[in-house]
Amino acid sequence: MARTHNPFDSLHSAAKYVRRFRNRPFVVKLGGEILEDPALLRSVCGQLALLWSFSIPLVVVHGGGAGLDSLCAELGLATTKVEGRRVTSPEVLDAARMAFKGRVQMDLLAALEAAGLPAVGISGQDAGLITSRKRPVGKVDYGFVADVEAVDPALVRHLLDGGFVPVIAPFSATPEGQLLNTNADTVAAEVAAALGVEKLFFILKVPGLLRDVTAPSSLVPLADLTTLDEMEGAIRDGMRPKIAAAKRALAAGVRSVHLVSGSRPDAILAEVFTNEGSGTMLVADRNAVVA
Repeated sequence: MARTHNPFDSLHSAAKYVRRFRNRPFVVKLGGEILEDPALLRSVCGQLALLWSFSIPLVVVHGGGAGLDSLCAELGLATTKVEGRRVTSPEVLDAARMAFKGRVQMDLLAALEAAGLPAVGISGQDAGLITSRKRPVGKVDYGFVADVEAVDPALVRHLLDGGFVPVIAPFSATPEGQLLNTNADTVAAEVAAALGVEKLFFILKVPGLLRDVTAPSSLVPLADLTTLDEMEGAIRDGMRPKIAAAKRALAAGVRSVHLVSGSRPDAILAEVFTNEGSGTMLVADRNAVVA
C-alpha cells in the first residue's frame, strides 16, 4: 500500500529551519520593481511577516529607482545611469529625498504594517548609521553619490531589540553632514556585514541569477565567488551592483546572499524553509556549504 501523505510533513521539515534561524536577523533589500507593484508588494510583505512571526528579526532596505525615475521625468530632470548606478546632480538628490523618504518609504511602511509588521522608517543618515564620502571623480562623475566608509549599527540593533523592523532609505552622510545618495544594494550589504547576519536577500522581479538574461530556465541555483568571477561577462546592468554588494557581504562574513523573485508566490519562504530553494544562493565557497 502506498504511504499516505502526512499533511504535517512540510511543517516538520520547516521546523528545523525555524530553529536554526530564530533570533538571527536577515537583511532584505527591496527594489523599485517590487515597490511599484502593489500586488507584489503585498505578497512580499506577507512572506516577511511570516518570517517575523517565527522570531526571525528583519531589517528592510529599500531602493525605489523606478519611483525616482518617474519623479525626475515629472520635474524635467535627466536620468543617467552607468553600469546600474545613478548619476546624482544636486537637483536629482533633492528629488531622491522627496521620493525615497516620502512616497516610497511611506507606502512601504504602510504595506509592512498592514501585514502585521511593526515597521519604523529611518535612513542611513540617522544616528550616524552610515558614514560616507562623496565618490571621487574618475572616468565618471557620479555627483552626490556615496562611497561608504563606516557603519554604526547601534540604532538598528536598538530597534531590533525593541521588537521593531527597521526600514532603511538609501542615504548616508559625510562627517561634515553632507547628505549623499547611496546605492541601496550597497547599503544592504554594508548593514548586513555590520550586523553579522545569517542571510542577505535581494528581492527581484527575475527568478535569480541567470546565465542567459533572456532565458529564465538558465537560473543558477547555487554560486560561489569563483562562479561569479567566471560569469562576469554575463552579469549586466542592474545586476552588477547587486553582485558587487553580494561579494562585499560574503567577504565580510555574511553566510549567504539570496537573489529571489518577488513575483513568484511564496518564493522567499521556499528559499528559507526548503533545501531546494527558489532562487540563487550565493556563498563564499560552495564546497564549504553545509546542508
